[in-house]
Amino acid sequence: MSRIRSTLISATCVALSTLFSASALAVVPSAPSVNAKSYILMDYKTGYVIAEGNPDQAHGPASLTKMMTSYIIGRELQRGTINNDDVVTISENAWARNFPGSSLMFIEVGREVPVRDLNKGIVISSGNDASVAMAEHIAGTQDAFADLMNAHARQLGMQNTTFANAHGLPAPDQITTARDMALLGQALIRDVPEEYALYKEREYTYNDIRQYNRNSLLWDRSLQVDGIKTGHTRDSGYSLVTSAVDGDTRLITVIMGADSERARAAESKKLLNYGFRYYETVHAYDAGESFVSHRIWGGDREEVELGVKDDVVVTLPRGQRQNLEANFVLNQTLEAPIAAGETVGEVFLTIGEEDIASFPLVTLHEVETGGFFKRIMDSIRKSFASE
Repeated sequence: MSRIRSTLISATCVALSTLFSASALAVVPSAPSVNAKSYILMDYKTGYVIAEGNPDQAHGPASLTKMMTSYIIGRELQRGTINNDDVVTISENAWARNFPGSSLMFIEVGREVPVRDLNKGIVISSGNDASVAMAEHIAGTQDAFADLMNAHARQLGMQNTTFANAHGLPAPDQITTARDMALLGQALIRDVPEEYALYKEREYTYNDIRQYNRNSLLWDRSLQVDGIKTGHTRDSGYSLVTSAVDGDTRLITVIMGADSERARAAESKKLLNYGFRYYETVHAYDAGESFVSHRIWGGDREEVELGVKDDVVVTLPRGQRQNLEANFVLNQTLEAPIAAGETVGEVFLTIGEEDIASFPLVTLHEVETGGFFKRIMDSIRKSFASE
C-alpha cells in the first residue's frame, strides 16, 4: 500500500521558502571547544544533545557515583521503605576514619544519625562515610546496594556504567561515561524532585563542622545553576555535572577529566552559556491537538481527526518556533472501525530541510462502522480514489 504524505500549514506552523528556512539555521555557530577528556550538553526535557565530545568514553565516576546513591535514597523515600526521621546506627564500615583524606561528613562509629542528616551529608558534603551508612541502611550490605545501583542504571538506560560502591572511590570495573551521567542527572531532576532540591544547598553543618558544596557554580550569579555534583580522583581527573535553567529551558552538562576544579567549572559554564544563548526548549503542540481531519472509509462519519497523543516538546535554535513545519505520513488507508489513540502514521517536524523530530500520529477519537449503504458507497468511491 502506498504511503500518503501531506503537509500541514497552520497559524503556528508557517511554511517559509526553502532558502529562508535553511539560512535561518546557519546563524548558530559551532559549539565551543572544551578542555576535558569528555563532555556533553543536553536539553533536560527533550534529551536532545546540543554538543558532545567523546561522550561514551569510559571514566572512573569518582563522587559522581553519589548521584546514584542519592537517586536511590529519593526513590526509597517515595516508596516509604525509609523515612527521613529513621535513625541509622553508624557501623565500623561507615566510620569516617576508614576514609582518610577524602570527603566526609565526619560521623563516628556507634552514633545514631537520622536519614535526613545522612542524606544531606551525601549530597552537600559529599560524605563517603554517609554514603556507606545509607547503603547499609537500605540494602543491608555495600555489595547488595551496588547491585541495586546497577539495576537502576540499567533501567535508566545507562548502558556503559557499572557501580561497585556507594561513594565512588576507585574500585575495579567501576566506570561510567558523560552520556550516562547526563541521563542520571535527568532522572534525578525528573523522578525525585524533593531529593534534587538538596543539590542547590550551598553548605551544611554537622557535628559543629561547617562544609561547603564543592559545586562553585552555585555561587555564579550569571547563571541559575541549582545542581548537581562534583567528582575527583587522581586517575579520573576533575568532573562536574551541572544543571541550570533559563525561562522554560533547562540544560544539563557533564564535564569529565578536566585538569582542575577551576577548569571543570569554567568549561561547564562555557557550555551552559552556549546552550542558553543559541537554543531553547519549545512546547510545540499539546497532547490531543488536531493536525488535520482526514478521510476515513466505511465509517459513521466522513473524517477522523489526527494528532499527537502526548505533548510535543522539542529543542530548537532560538527564534525558530515560527519556522517550524509539520508533515505527516500515513502508514495505512484509514478504514472504519478505528479506535481512539490508534497509531496510523508519523508526524515529522522540520525547519527548512533540517529534520527536528518525529512523533507517532494517532487518531483522536473513535470512528464506528457505518451503515450498509454507507459502506457500499464508500467502497465504490474508494476504488475510484485509488486509481
